[in-house]
Amino acid sequence: MSAVPHSGTYAGDYHGPASGLLRWITTTNHKDIGTMYLWFAGLMFFVGGVAAIIIRLELFSPGLQFVSPDFYNEMITMHGLVMIFGAIMPAFVGFANWQIPMMIGAPDMAFARLNNWSFWLLPFAATLLLLGVISPGGSPQTGWTLYPPLSVQQGIGMDLTIFAVHILGMSSILGAINIITTILNMRAPGMTLMKMPLFCWCWLVTAYLLVAVMPVLAGAVTMTLTDRHFGTTFFSAAGGGDPVLYQHIFWFFGHPEVYIIAIPAFGVVSQVIPAFSRKPLFGYASMVYAVSAIAVLSFIVWAHHMYTVGMPVTGQLFFMYATSLIAVPTGVKVFNWVSTMWKGSLTFETPMLFACGFIFMFTLGGFTGLVLALTAVDIQLHDTYYVVAHFHYVMVAGAMFSAFAGIYFWFPKWTGKMYDERLGKIHFWLTLVFFNMIFFVQHFLGMAGMPRRIPDYPLMFETWNKISSIGAFGFALAQLLFLYILFTAIRRGEAAPQMPWEGADSLDWTHLPTPAPYHSFETAPDVK
Repeated sequence: MSAVPHSGTYAGDYHGPASGLLRWITTTNHKDIGTMYLWFAGLMFFVGGVAAIIIRLELFSPGLQFVSPDFYNEMITMHGLVMIFGAIMPAFVGFANWQIPMMIGAPDMAFARLNNWSFWLLPFAATLLLLGVISPGGSPQTGWTLYPPLSVQQGIGMDLTIFAVHILGMSSILGAINIITTILNMRAPGMTLMKMPLFCWCWLVTAYLLVAVMPVLAGAVTMTLTDRHFGTTFFSAAGGGDPVLYQHIFWFFGHPEVYIIAIPAFGVVSQVIPAFSRKPLFGYASMVYAVSAIAVLSFIVWAHHMYTVGMPVTGQLFFMYATSLIAVPTGVKVFNWVSTMWKGSLTFETPMLFACGFIFMFTLGGFTGLVLALTAVDIQLHDTYYVVAHFHYVMVAGAMFSAFAGIYFWFPKWTGKMYDERLGKIHFWLTLVFFNMIFFVQHFLGMAGMPRRIPDYPLMFETWNKISSIGAFGFALAQLLFLYILFTAIRRGEAAPQMPWEGADSLDWTHLPTPAPYHSFETAPDVK
């Protein structure tokens, strides 16, 4: 992991007289910006986690215990928005910033200053989002979906949230344009698209999704803003509008958003599993086509979130079949990951444990998604805790487990230090056990009919809610252990060896033909 001398220069290596804080504010180095994205995502992860703990604390027992119903609903909204836009998406953009230029042999991202700007939009957006909590009337009490007519009736916190969503969307679009341009224009000589690591392919597809759907979300919240302040009635039936129109616009963004979160996770796992299997990734081309198919199909399934709005039966049938179809390319990916491990020289260091945990639980979340895709079943389970359990298995197990896999896997490359492997494995097992303790039992709550987003519930739901809340407290403690692992490794971790994964590293690129194009994947080539 020692620095490798090279004759080329990184676009962001020179910081001039800047040092300390000014260096981080003005940096255009893709590694610095990737680091800032990851730390910001970590901070937001803990902010969103505090909101989740407040929710689970209130739900520990029936009756109103600790917070008012209004504040409870504010925490529901804050938890969703912060986790999706503040934690998960910036974390994966951090991975992209760090890894993509090195993987394709580029000196830096295509637009280095734009890269800096796209990060620095985030803290201001997050500040606006969190200011809603202390504003008159508090944050929106709408859930992260911001449905009207509730969103039209909320206080100034809703306006702050709308502007925050706009700025977060700007950041995402700028980052996506940068990633697309970098991958298409700055690959090393000889590296065709079908020779790229799958992580780069996953991010190329994700970036196109971001450019396509973030403006749709901007349109939805702008129409909400004009309904609130400028006398329009886009979402008011009294003025000739329709609140269901908002749902169509929002979910046309919202379902591709699920894959904006999941596809980079696929990319990370597709790097980790071949490395610890000591084998090339099985079916590289089919993985590329599967990711592309998932992205295309994600645009035609949005109304499976809306089976209960009075849709015609033919519409329900179309969305049911289209949603079921998306399971096919997803199944291809799971099959290929398992096939990569088949007869490999497997070792189970912490990154591999998290990658295996990802496959197991993302697949479970996919199965419950197939259950909810069936119109007749979904009408019974809609807005129950079964849905909450489903999307947390996809989002938390999908995004967070793969993010942990990526952090542990690339930590030696990023820092030159090794973390404590024993503590890393303890972190994995605690996270796995407590995660399932929180969300697996919520399937039972949903099947029994417990609605989501309520601060109180009948006595019959108490046992599963207690188990779920205890799991949440344990899960939070497990993430404090993760912080301890990170900080102790950074401050006094042992120096990482040149090949920290005992032969796994050299197989990062084994899907490339022999001989591989001239490039070390560690340094920038001379650009003539």
